[in-house]
Amino acid sequence: MRNHSGHDHSAHAAHGGAQPGGLSVSEHGYTLELDSAVLTAGVQPVTFRVIGPDGRTVTAFTPEHEKELHFIAVRRDTAGFQHVHPVRDETGTWSVELALEPGDWRFFADIHPVGHDGTLTLGIDAAVAGAYDPRPLPEATGTARIGEYTVVLDGELLPDRASELILTVSRNGEPVTDLQPYLAAYGHLVALRVGDLGYLHVHPEGGPGDGTTAPGPEIAFVATAPTAGTYRLYLDFQHDEVVRTAEFTVRTATATPHPEAAPPAAHEHGHGQGQGHGHGHAQGHGSHHAAHAHH
Repeated sequence: MRNHSGHDHSAHAAHGGAQPGGLSVSEHGYTLELDSAVLTAGVQPVTFRVIGPDGRTVTAFTPEHEKELHFIAVRRDTAGFQHVHPVRDETGTWSVELALEPGDWRFFADIHPVGHDGTLTLGIDAAVAGAYDPRPLPEATGTARIGEYTVVLDGELLPDRASELILTVSRNGEPVTDLQPYLAAYGHLVALRVGDLGYLHVHPEGGPGDGTTAPGPEIAFVATAPTAGTYRLYLDFQHDEVVRTAEFTVRTATATPHPEAAPPAAHEHGHGQGQGHGHGHAQGHGSHHAAHAHH
């Protein structure tokens, strides 16, 4: 198990900055276009395309984390998270099946079009017909349970500062030390800001085959919250040939003042967090994903 102490996070600040993605359907001339923004409940096919600055459908993408396009679907109340990988035909139309419950959904496409100088995350709303039963935001508990698996999150999510988040995976109380690579890493973490679902694509530290990163039980990430607030974290990890999703609710922490410095009376809790710890996470809907395998 490698030592995470003393790690310099300054180099990670350049990973797209702290600006959330996915808040716009169009960015830098690229637009996400659904064939239908009104869908029926159940397992449904969803088709879409990316339109480029020239008005044509984009057919050339640079793979990122082994895929040309990462597609995230989540209901507006943060339930039903799915990270899937659609199939593209020669015309540039992407197709994927999603398990949809009634309500308002947000779809994200994480892409790197050939000719563009970086990755983009485009977001679009979709409505799923039926009786909508919105769920309250899960409590912040620090632990997620998915069937036989438990994932514990250690670390604080800080506004405008890179920080390390370490997720530790166990199965029936025993550390998992044989995680399987998934998307060129031992885990894939997505963070969404509660309130507007601003999308943060968090970066793993190390990876399979680098000679230093162990296949569990710890998975380390570097993340930067764009603002103070509450976030939902979704960890995908693969074990025994199945990808599982652990979910957490996290409130940003405030910086701890030096003991010799008198903290301003109102400043430290100015964001209403008052907890000082970002270890808040929920098992929430984790069990809902126990049998959900990603493709």
